[in-house]
Amino acid sequence: MPLYLIGLGLGDLKDITVRGFELVRESDFVFLEIYTSLLSSVTREEMEKFFQNKIIEADRDLVESNSDEILEKAKNHKVSFLVVGDPFSATTHMDLYLRAKKEGIEVTVVHNSSILTAVGSCGLQLYNFGQTVSIPFFTPTWRPDSFYDKIVANSNLGFHTLCLLDIKVREQSVENLLKGNKIYEPPRFMSINQAIEQLLEIEEYKKTGVCSPDSFAVGLARVGSNSQIIKFAKLSLLKSFDFGKELHSLIIVGKTHPVEDEALEFFKLVDLDEKLDEKLDEKSNENQN
Repeated sequence: MPLYLIGLGLGDLKDITVRGFELVRESDFVFLEIYTSLLSSVTREEMEKFFQNKIIEADRDLVESNSDEILEKAKNHKVSFLVVGDPFSATTHMDLYLRAKKEGIEVTVVHNSSILTAVGSCGLQLYNFGQTVSIPFFTPTWRPDSFYDKIVANSNLGFHTLCLLDIKVREQSVENLLKGNKIYEPPRFMSINQAIEQLLEIEEYKKTGVCSPDSFAVGLARVGSNSQIIKFAKLSLLKSFDFGKELHSLIIVGKTHPVEDEALEFFKLVDLDEKLDEKLDEKSNENQN
């Protein structure tokens, strides 16, 4: 029997393809991957009503450590595995695909839009992007910075960097993990503001100039939804802007093409000082005339 890897897209339930929708409807088991991304405005109950099928939430532990539960069902039943965005946006899903193929399970992939392509909506051209990085939450004892070197490498080549921001869903504290308690922390979603704070902290000691307060970036929130927000500005200005609820992404801008510059003007975030300067310039021009 088949395993369907189905992309849900980015906005809401209606972004799924017709083919994907039909496959979910006819599946015996439907798993929803919940740890790499999510449709923030949709509840599981709403999904079940829409698809007229029961939804089983699949956290990191189930997909990465106990995927046999999914694969065993796929040997004798039709199983759908739903992923926000595209099924292969995250490497963990390729691992599931390979395991299924090795066990002789037929796998069908239904693609959809993902953040990796939807970021083009800000006007930056996709072929001008370098390596994508993930920014993890800092903790008091763990402040990783290896991803920063990739941003620097991209910048040295003139490339833009898409930064995917950490989410924590059904995660356990270290204490509960060690004690074996199935107690989960409340969901957390990294904001653009928090990501910038961490980048500026790393820049303070790495001193590359790539992510300084004056570096240009694009903040994107809820891409593909009706409440999508895109803002272009220096990191210092983006840091104080309220992008609202999850999910957020950040682009560190590299060398730009004139067409990209023109597009970014539509998303430019202007602070009060800049607006005042513009008014003074306009008044000065009027006086000269």
